Amino acid sequence: MDPYKFKTKPYQHQLVCWEGSKRQKNYGLLMDMGTGKTKVALDTAAYMYDNGWINAVMVFGNNGSYTNWKQAIDEHLPDHIKRTVGVWSSKNKVHEWKEMNEAITSRDMCLKFFLMNIEAIAFPKGFEAAFNFTKSHNTFAIVDESTTIANPKAARTKAAWKIGSVAKARRILTGSCLDNRPTDSWAQFQFLSNGILGFTSYYAFRAQYANLEELKIQRGGVLRSFKVVNGYRNLDSLKRAISQCAFIVKKEDCLDLPKKTYMEYNVDLTPEQERMYKELSKRLMTEVEQESGNNPIVSVKIALTKMLRLHQLVCGHITDDDKVFHKLPANRLKALSDLLDEAQGRVVIWTSFRPDVDAIAEFLKEKYGAKSFLTYHGGTNNEDREKAKTVFKRGGEVSGLNYLVANDKTGGYGNNFTAITTAVYFSYDFDNNIHHQTQDRIHRIGQTEPVTYIYLKAPGTIDEKIISVLRDKTKLAELCTPSNWKECFK
Repeated sequence: MDPYKFKTKPYQHQLVCWEGSKRQKNYGLLMDMGTGKTKVALDTAAYMYDNGWINAVMVFGNNGSYTNWKQAIDEHLPDHIKRTVGVWSSKNKVHEWKEMNEAITSRDMCLKFFLMNIEAIAFPKGFEAAFNFTKSHNTFAIVDESTTIANPKAARTKAAWKIGSVAKARRILTGSCLDNRPTDSWAQFQFLSNGILGFTSYYAFRAQYANLEELKIQRGGVLRSFKVVNGYRNLDSLKRAISQCAFIVKKEDCLDLPKKTYMEYNVDLTPEQERMYKELSKRLMTEVEQESGNNPIVSVKIALTKMLRLHQLVCGHITDDDKVFHKLPANRLKALSDLLDEAQGRVVIWTSFRPDVDAIAEFLKEKYGAKSFLTYHGGTNNEDREKAKTVFKRGGEVSGLNYLVANDKTGGYGNNFTAITTAVYFSYDFDNNIHHQTQDRIHRIGQTEPVTYIYLKAPGTIDEKIISVLRDKTKLAELCTPSNWKECFK
């Protein structure tokens, strides 16, 4: 057959990975965030389809990644391949469920994609749909952000193994399994093949690669003992085992990567947020009209201020008319947690609202410990500010101190944070100047590696409009004009 023709030109590391794995049934793509795992997986799917090996692709991702595949398919899958794409979502409306079913049951000669949140397969309806689709086709099964199946006891992990067992080929996509908790690699690689790392038992695997400490605790008058991991060993051996069935690349090793990479990470609103968002949008639009009278210029200025209240709601908090702060149930911190599980190296988390700094700090303390992060905001004293400037500048790094939570208006000017290579925008506003300043904190003289900027985004909300302005895709003057400002509230 004719040589494979890429729709988008691969970088050198992507080409090496694709060439070495395109004929492999079971393989791991252990590639740093921003190095293009999704493109490699899609080019592999296209190659396998062209050769008649598969006719379907089952993609599992976390809440922020699986819906991004629809855009990636359009961007990277060669145009000669006819395809259908079905997206499973608990938020699907009646017509969307119908469209999904038509896509995954199509009898046309095409490559069928079925995209699903990994959490859905922990429940009977989602598991049944994914299992039946995978079994009834020659399916290429992919777990994106595969740290979501790192726990061998979790229901979704066991469900993923069962679904993977009936696929024709399998891939896991993640960053390095060795940098954080090496024992997490076992469950992820089990999805590829039972015992692919040399152990069919997690406990035997753990005994080989972890230092175990026996703890005893008194419960209900009974002395109980259990083992906990207090370190790791034989990691060179584990890396050799992984390298036999995976491609490993770090961002700093990808010499032809662009200096800046931008990503958007979808975060669904909770049902309560959705209800409040609709109500608040209508109310704020009425307030703008009442407060501005018939002056269209005033309407635009007031509308921009009101829109930020919608963004606060999306981020998980709001201040009412009596200036009382309310914390709301939201998925934003969970999405951040998933991102940090995959991110390698040091990360700055930018916020526009002080409550976000506090919420993120509390989350990091609980997940990684109080010594894993620093905060930088208007209330930070000079001593702590100087510490942040030292440890997050290249050459001043402190082991274990990996995260900086910073307010954009305070930390975004004049600082040198070149030890950081990933920036996550948790919350933001329309100020393009401040935004570009925050980008320049990590991309400046002294930075020796490519940097990645990630925006948490609730689809269909004000988030999309703000990001469009910040990314210079839309001019603020064009987004919110005297004639169209109402569209921003819809």
